[in-house]
Amino acid sequence: MLATIILASSLQAARSQSCSITTANGSYGAVDILSGAVDDTTATFSINCTGTANQTVRLCVELSPGQTNAAGNRRLSSGSERLVHELYRDASRTTIWGSWGLATTSYGLYPIGTTYDLALGSSGSAGATLTVYGRIFSNQTTAGPGSYVWTMTTAPAAAYDYKTAATCPTGSRQATSSGSTWTATINANCNVSATNVNFGSVGVLASNVDSTGSVTVRCTDSTPYNIGLSAGSGSGATVASRKMTNGVKTVTYSLYSDSGRTTVWGNTIGTNTSSGTGTGLDQAYTVYARAPAQTTPAPGTYTDTVVVTVTY
Repeated sequence: MLATIILASSLQAARSQSCSITTANGSYGAVDILSGAVDDTTATFSINCTGTANQTVRLCVELSPGQTNAAGNRRLSSGSERLVHELYRDASRTTIWGSWGLATTSYGLYPIGTTYDLALGSSGSAGATLTVYGRIFSNQTTAGPGSYVWTMTTAPAAAYDYKTAATCPTGSRQATSSGSTWTATINANCNVSATNVNFGSVGVLASNVDSTGSVTVRCTDSTPYNIGLSAGSGSGATVASRKMTNGVKTVTYSLYSDSGRTTVWGNTIGTNTSSGTGTGLDQAYTVYARAPAQTTPAPGTYTDTVVVTVTY
């Protein structure tokens, strides 16, 4: 009986650790690229180890550079389009999760992974779930619509051994996943803003009164669009003869797309709208306004509301 007990103890002490690691696939979903803001997401992966009871396995966990460009940073791609993104170890996204090059490809810009100590406990096995914090960088508004993909092969990965005084990068054993894929989608989109047309204070409308306003459009790169201006809210108004009102009193005016005020700006595509192609940046259009000579109504403040519609 004593010999059996000694033999069992010897086998337990000699038990080698073994670890496995899963993929860490992530999705940013639909990205509002025109906002110029960052876009964040997370992904998780699991590490499972077996070995000697009550020992601790030190894991040096790495995420490879994956698809990069000449600048050396991680980039999602859609054809020739690119989106810079990064993977972090912390929720505040201050520490980039890279690779020393132990169990997977070294990340030249960030050759630092993360250390995770996994206590096996009395059963001699344990697992952990780790979170990867992803971020698409801000101010990439010129990236065009498309489905973007970024992959890293054999990562997450980890070099590991029983815990000693040695700090990462260390470990004679390796565990690699089958690789991970991160995705993002940019849909065709447009934003629009406008500044008011103000004719100011005038007396008798004995001659033309001119003014200008503006419409600013920001559309995704290569997205064609048309800008239409409605007839306004005045009763009986048309795009050729809009009406500012003060009760039942009106002042007739028109809006044009040219400085000569000969081309009426309306809302019929192919006839009287203004068109362009998005660049991902703001594109400004001047609205040329004219209140022609007409019978002057009673004094007061005359207003109208014109709706700007961008079709893309």
